[in-house]
Amino acid sequence: MNPAAEVLAALVRRGESLATAESLTGGLIGSMLTTVPGSSAGYLGGVISYATRLKSTLAGVDAATLATVGPVAEESARQMAAGVARICAADWGLATTGVAGPDPQDGHPVGEVYVAVAHRGTQRSWVERLDVTGDRQTIRNVAADRALNLLLRVLEG
Repeated sequence: MNPAAEVLAALVRRGESLATAESLTGGLIGSMLTTVPGSSAGYLGGVISYATRLKSTLAGVDAATLATVGPVAEESARQMAAGVARICAADWGLATTGVAGPDPQDGHPVGEVYVAVAHRGTQRSWVERLDVTGDRQTIRNVAADRALNLLLRVLEG
């Protein structure tokens, strides 16, 4: 079974829902989830907050966080996941932010990625930093896959 299908099966078993906030993955996670038949039983949708300002307006990241640590940071990813869950009234939020390349961004190297999961009901969150090597598409694919796997590990407890 693929990670998207496993995540959706776990959400359905739990009677819970998911929303996504994607930056560098640009909707890749949403695409992976909606490829699975019956995905609407667990996936509500999400936002592509590629521009920094949209991380605040669409994904709920505090403007002060973006001003102090920037968009490529553990706290920004955490707030993206929590914010999208709150804004979409989902049980879970899943977020990605980072640098896919080809050039470094604001002092962050290509391949620095943060994936985050937040549970709206408990206000708990989990974040992983990834240091991915490869070209732009490889970095995006790895980020999407690792984000889904992080959520799956959390769901399976």
